[in-house]
Amino acid sequence: MASVSEAREQEPLRRYSNVAATFHWVTVALVLLQAWLGFRFADMAAGAERANLFTWHRTVGGLILLIVVARLTYRLVNPPPPYPAELPRWERFAGSWNHRLFYLLLIAMPIVGLIATSGMTPGPTISLLGGIEIPKIPGISTELGETAGDVHSAAAFLLILLIVLHAAAALKHQFIDRNRAAGRMPPFKDPVDEPVVIGQG
Repeated sequence: MASVSEAREQEPLRRYSNVAATFHWVTVALVLLQAWLGFRFADMAAGAERANLFTWHRTVGGLILLIVVARLTYRLVNPPPPYPAELPRWERFAGSWNHRLFYLLLIAMPIVGLIATSGMTPGPTISLLGGIEIPKIPGISTELGETAGDVHSAAAFLLILLIVLHAAAALKHQFIDRNRAAGRMPPFKDPVDEPVVIGQG
């Protein structure tokens, strides 16, 4: 890892824009809420309270899907800032694949959840908050819905693992290694110099 004096001779660290940072932290908040909702109603007996939490879970899942698609679109137009030069290659590889798996899971899980709900919910539509009704996916059997539910649950545990690894890596970079990697994302700070924001907003 480069020393502080060596790092000061490098180019200023470029950071995610305010728009990208907002996408990031809103997604974090919604995913944590979604995890709480999922674990909260999973073992509850059938009834009005469970049905209400399940409606919240479906709604938040749909919102996460929309935000992640918007975030990915913004990311394609505004590429993220590069990793600092002193970050080891294996950590760059791990960080890049962690992000790719995040996007894959955050897009796939609401879709798989919709498949599961389509197979296990009576009626032609699925209810969301605010009286919103969305059509079920036609032709989904109860058995397929149950299988999709199992896949959805397994993916949730994988997502939680990725979140723990991602958070641990960010804290390690910021407070132990002090290697500038976490400083790309506000509110983390560059331990060397004031960063330069990349992207719009």
